[in-house]
Amino acid sequence: MLTVSDISLSYGASQALWGVSLAAEPGKVTCLMGRNGVGKTSTLAAIAGQQSVSSGAITLDERAITSMKPFERARAGIAIVPQGREIFPLLTVRENLETGYACLPRAQRNVPEDLFDLFPVLKSMLGRRGGDLSGGQQQQLAIARALVTRPKVLLLDEPTEGIQPSIIQDIGEVIKLLRDRGDMAILLVEQYFEFARDLADTFHVMDRGEIVLSGKADEMDEDDVRRHLTV
Repeated sequence: MLTVSDISLSYGASQALWGVSLAAEPGKVTCLMGRNGVGKTSTLAAIAGQQSVSSGAITLDERAITSMKPFERARAGIAIVPQGREIFPLLTVRENLETGYACLPRAQRNVPEDLFDLFPVLKSMLGRRGGDLSGGQQQQLAIARALVTRPKVLLLDEPTEGIQPSIIQDIGEVIKLLRDRGDMAILLVEQYFEFARDLADTFHVMDRGEIVLSGKADEMDEDDVRRHLTV
């Protein structure tokens, strides 16, 4: 569903990505792993249109989206859950969810009821301000906000960062449920090896802006992958 072909990206004179290629298919979780600063977030930013690539191509359902603006990619079906969550702290949970309406046609501007099956805690907190939620609850809100857009591709940037273990487990279960629906491709950026390993169908490991290891999860050499994750 999503294909990234040989993309490169620079921030001024500093090159962040060198010929990155990967694919994310519906009904599967593709994990992108690596240390801090190796280009994982830059790859997601390039896919979401938050940063322009200097070369290469990005396609969604065989449709070129490389030159599309971020809001056009959102309308096409790409949703991103950014690192650090970036919810609106002064808006209520309901209002945060409703910000996902921006890329939807008027007839679809509602919060899907099954969202609260995935995140039941949010239903009881609809009137509470986002900034009053715990870190784990804010992460659930950030994922739910992305799901309001009915994405074809869900980009998750380190959803376990700063989250208590019980919520990490809950988020892992939600990702599995979304994968098993079969209609969404999930690209997960993660440093927490066990979390990524347990979810991945395919994996890519980055180092210095390049993908240095790739394969199916059942063929993963754990020692080799861990060597690229440790400082």
